[in-house]
Amino acid sequence: MNIIGSVSPMKLSGTIQRRYWWHPNPDKKCSFHKCSGSNKLESFRNSEFMGFKMKAPIWLLKDKKPRHGASPLQVFCKDFPRPELENTVSFLEAAQLSSSFRNGPRPRKPLKVVIAGAGLAGLSTAKYLADAGHKPIVLEARDVLGGKVAAWKDNDGDWYETGLHIFFGAYPNMQNLFGELGINDRLQWKEHSMIFAMPNKPGEFSRFDFPEILPAPFNGIFAILRNSEMLTWPEKVRFALGLLPAMLGGQAYVEAQDGLTVTEWMRRQGVPDRVTDEVFIAMSKALNFINPDELSMQCILIALNRFLQEKHGSKMAFLDGNPPERLCKPIVDHIESLGGEVWVNSRTQKIELNPDGTVKHFLLSSGNIISGDVYVIATPVDILKLLLPQEWKDILYFKKLEKLVGVPVINVHIWFDRKLKNTYDHLLFSRSPLLSVYADMSVTCKEYYDPDRSMLELVFAPAEQWISCSDQEIVDATMQELAKLFPDEIAADQSKAKILKYHVVKTPRSVYKTVPDCEPCRPLQRSPVKGFYLAGDYTKQKYLASMEGAVLSGKLCAQAITQDYDVLVAQAAQREVQVSI
Repeated sequence: MNIIGSVSPMKLSGTIQRRYWWHPNPDKKCSFHKCSGSNKLESFRNSEFMGFKMKAPIWLLKDKKPRHGASPLQVFCKDFPRPELENTVSFLEAAQLSSSFRNGPRPRKPLKVVIAGAGLAGLSTAKYLADAGHKPIVLEARDVLGGKVAAWKDNDGDWYETGLHIFFGAYPNMQNLFGELGINDRLQWKEHSMIFAMPNKPGEFSRFDFPEILPAPFNGIFAILRNSEMLTWPEKVRFALGLLPAMLGGQAYVEAQDGLTVTEWMRRQGVPDRVTDEVFIAMSKALNFINPDELSMQCILIALNRFLQEKHGSKMAFLDGNPPERLCKPIVDHIESLGGEVWVNSRTQKIELNPDGTVKHFLLSSGNIISGDVYVIATPVDILKLLLPQEWKDILYFKKLEKLVGVPVINVHIWFDRKLKNTYDHLLFSRSPLLSVYADMSVTCKEYYDPDRSMLELVFAPAEQWISCSDQEIVDATMQELAKLFPDEIAADQSKAKILKYHVVKTPRSVYKTVPDCEPCRPLQRSPVKGFYLAGDYTKQKYLASMEGAVLSGKLCAQAITQDYDVLVAQAAQREVQVSI
């Protein structure tokens, strides 16, 4: 029996609208719903995608009592398996870079590397330096790991996160990292689809389904051509013609579009405005939390390039639990197993300099001084700018950072008193003016699973006009939008589904705002100050502001340090001589 996206023999009884049924093995699940406008029960979990749709007349299910001891519904399904990523060029390149740290020559004297920031960039830097035989010390200002993927547990034991984090197949360094840590099984892969709400048809969705049997880019082209609800055929043709220069011009063309917003580029290429309205408002907000009239077209083209060139590039996975424990803790364990250290509640307050302008030590807010052979700042760019010594601010490398500014974003979590039916086991693009993407985490994530109540996690963006509002105002505005997405189940006044509780997480400065002409301002990981390096998604790497960009920036930072080993050892020896004198 093929159990990938299919349904085994089953027994049905009772009247079912939409229910989620979980096998005792948490890796196995399936769902069913009543077909709108008919009395048939349909399999939901991708049976149509596999070439058939299972239906059973509802009248057969009414007034039927199950046999004693029998489950009302016995279904055996399996979560979508991890896609075959290991044979892609990008994955192999990322794997080769990873192996260079493990298999390179061992240092004669390990470098003590002090790293400020325990987000993905800082932890990645430390992990690969430890692999190379060095001794990283990571300093995290807060009491929680993860930076922009941090999460907290409330008094009820429920988690709430900084953001709604999606792991794409087109994240080769992130996928390598999971493999290197032995935690591939912590990613819950979803069906290869992109699902958009239909604002003009409240409560309905439109899907782009990528067929497994087709290679890239034909699976993506098929998904676009098959969808007839969002774009007309003339719009699809004009959009395709507009994309031709990007497809033929390669990376050089993509980088040259940094000076244009998405809206400007679309109009210049003759792409109808409705294409931007239907697709790219949602995509822009998902990628960088801003609208297409602000976002650099380079960002969109990089994403499309990855999604169209790699068969599984746009396939999505959710982490199976909270990021600090399920992702960051394994990285820390790995670092510490190799002699490195990770300190929480250790905020870097000041970068103290030597007379020659190099770093003398980091001064912590506790008053402690941390010295090393090498120093890395792996904080968001806005924090780096606050830490920069006055003596460095006129250096062009640092001066360019003024153009890079974090974008505000708000993450909203709402627990309801019931299980919402109009949802999917997937990421959903809301296409709302206030919301970006959302998911019912009680369905998509094993640790957050709840058979009786839904917990919606929603990205509120753009958030610039809302970041100073109260949590209650933000939740009220969110409920207004949810009433359109769940017209039969949610009302803004809570006359339908009731809110049990909520958490609102505001990040005034998140990932850097990818507006036009930012690319020349993004710094390399190696600074002009000897012994001082940067890591973060804002630094120069090809995945822009993303988790993948953060991990890759850490690897590139570690690579720069290992490449500079002889110079750094000589510098450390010279300092020791000066101190002894």
